[in-house]
Amino acid sequence: MAEPTQAQSAADSPTAYGWCAWHDNFARGVRLIGVHEQSSGSGGGVFACRTCREVYDLVPLADQP
Repeated sequence: MAEPTQAQSAADSPTAYGWCAWHDNFARGVRLIGVHEQSSGSGGGVFACRTCREVYDLVPLADQP
């Protein structure tokens, strides 16, 4: 059987839904921007939606060198 030659469309791709720390509301397509580490407990992460990433020039943690 032939393999598809086109990438999966954006409409079919899974997206994360969560809290955007920059505009303080839920949004689709959030990505992890940074991690808060705590010495005596579990840390936490801050996420941003696509719009906030573009407006505030944020680079997701997975895309940083």
